[in-house]
Parts: sequence; structure tokens; C-alpha cells
Amino acid sequence: MVMFIEDDMRLSQRLAKMNWWLIFLICALASVGLASLYSAAGGSMEPWASRHLMRFGIGMFGMTIIAMIDIKWWYRLTWPIYFLGLAMLVFVEIKGHVGMGAQRWINLGFMQLQPSELMKIAVIMALARHFHGSTPEQARRLSFLIVPALVIIAPVGLVLLQPDLGTSLMIVMAGGAMVFMAGAPVWLFIGGMVLVAISIPIAWQFLHDYQKQRVMTFLNPESDPLGAGYHITQSKIAIGSGGIEGKGFLKGSQSHLNFLPEKQTDFIFTLWVEEWGLLGGLGLLALLLLIFAVGLRTALRCKHNFGRYLALGVSVNFSLYVFINIAMVMGLIPVVGAPLPLVSYGGTSMLAALIGFGLMMACGIYRHSKVTR
Repeated sequence: MVMFIEDDMRLSQRLAKMNWWLIFLICALASVGLASLYSAAGGSMEPWASRHLMRFGIGMFGMTIIAMIDIKWWYRLTWPIYFLGLAMLVFVEIKGHVGMGAQRWINLGFMQLQPSELMKIAVIMALARHFHGSTPEQARRLSFLIVPALVIIAPVGLVLLQPDLGTSLMIVMAGGAMVFMAGAPVWLFIGGMVLVAISIPIAWQFLHDYQKQRVMTFLNPESDPLGAGYHITQSKIAIGSGGIEGKGFLKGSQSHLNFLPEKQTDFIFTLWVEEWGLLGGLGLLALLLLIFAVGLRTALRCKHNFGRYLALGVSVNFSLYVFINIAMVMGLIPVVGAPLPLVSYGGTSMLAALIGFGLMMACGIYRHSKVTR
């Protein structure tokens, strides 16, 4: 049996070991979101920027608490957290709140909670625990990969029922990346990609009409520029019109003349680049890359597998959000509805991101925890 040796660390010691550099980068990224949401509302804190700021303040407090808790407790609570996440997904299917044609939320009164966002973190924790005591040789055995497969498939099936294809793919990709990092054979992933490619014609028959429309729009956005292709066409126009230096803060014509839909959520990167140009876009990408690099450094410095895999999983999940959102608004992939972490407006996505960062910092604070069998 694998267990963590008790690590009795004083509060002052925990604070000293907090990754203040990561906290600074997180605050800088949230500030980009605050400025963008202020601009999206035409130079007003209402309705988005003020809520973004309030949620971030509460979330930062929660993130700090999570980071302070001994990593052994997160190890022990992994499976209860995972099954609680599954229970919430089942509840969504039975009595979830319906919005925009999908049933994805639980109405808590003060906010709409989207359990699928939190489930991504639960899946990462479950996989980190499973691979904690494993060796690369074990990870190459197919029998050892049955549990990780079930850990990924169970929430994916429930999320697909909502329906939410984008989030399902995110869970699969993040989970698959963790299985790969644990040492699973490469041929397994190559075979999986071939199988996916072969099954595309069959899977196409099960897609909803709006999902098919998104794929067709991606392949030819000019076919319906005022309908299904409107979002991505206006996004490309806004990004291109920003030029090198941008049009200036609060001066984005595509955004402020309401040509750009969903500018406060999925297309907030477009708003930022229109106002701050190529230089502003590259600056934001550099900030996002620095956060990812800090996550990788935290994982590499961790002395136990649970913390190493957990920090890696959170970093990969964060990078997937970033890549999918930016590629989406640039027309490189179909529109799937993925927010830009801590920049886009959204309560559950911010909550999930800060929970992940809290766990990552806990891995850093308790990176020297010893493990015995």
C-alpha cells in the first residue's frame, strides 16, 4: 500500500514555499481578462468586469486554501472527489438547467455551476493517483490501463449526453496525455488515432445538426458568411484589422459595433488582438506560455509521482484550453466553445482553473513529501 509520511509544516513555512511567481502571473492574466471585459462592455465594469473581479478574488482565496492543504489529503480524497463529480454529471442529466439548447448546468441560485469543467480536474487527480505507484513497465501493460480507460470514458459518456462534444474531447485529450506521460506504449496512441480516423464516417451520423454545421463552417466559412460562418468570419476580420499595434484600448470597431458575437467569452482573444494588435497578442501568448512553463517546472521538481503527474496534468489541461480557444478564433479548428482561462467571462471555468492552480502549488509546497509502501 502506498501512503504519504505525515509532513507537519508550519503556516509560515507553507507561505514561504508558495509559488509567488505563479501567483503574479495568474493575477496578470486575470488583469488582461478584466481589461478586456471592461472594454467589451464599452468602458464599463458592468455587467462582466465587476463579476469577473469578484469571482477572481473569491477564487484566489480558495486557491490559497487548497495550496496550503497537505498533498496527502488530496491524495486520499481523490476518489471521493472523482465520484462526486460523476454524481453531479448524473444530476445534470436528470435535473440540470437548460441553456442555449444544452443541459449542462446546475442552478445554485448565485451561479450556474457546470460540473463538466470541474470533472476535468477530478479526472486528472484520479489518473495521477492511479499512476502514483506505477512504473513505466506497468504502464505498458494493457491490463494496467483498464482503470485509466474507465476513469476517462465514464465522464466522457455523461458529458456527451448533455451534449458537449468540445468538453468531452478536452477530457479525452488531457487524460490521454497523462496516460502517455506515464509510459503507455506509443503504438496504442497511433492505433487509437487510426481507429478514430476510420470511425469518422460512422461518428458523423451521431452528431447533432449544429455540430455538423460547425464542421462544415470550418471547412468553408465563406459558404454562409451571414449565418453559420458569421462568428469566425468576423473574428478573422477583427484580428486582421488590429494590425501590428492594434486600434487602441476601447477602440475596437468590430467589438464595439457588435459585429463580433460572444466577445466576452469564447472570442475574447479576438477583442484583445483587435485593440492591442500583433504585439499585444504575442505578449498575451508569452504570459500564457510562462504559466505553462512554471507548471512544468513544478512537476519536474516534485519528488513523488502523485504530485508530478498532478502538476503535469493541470499544466496540460491549461495548455489545451489555450490552444483550442486561440486556434478556434483564428479559424484553425471548428468552433467548440472553449473559454480562454482566467480571461473569458465565466464562473465555473475560472473556478476550475484556480482549483487546478491551487493543487499545482500544493504539489510544489509538498514536493519533498516522502512515499513509502
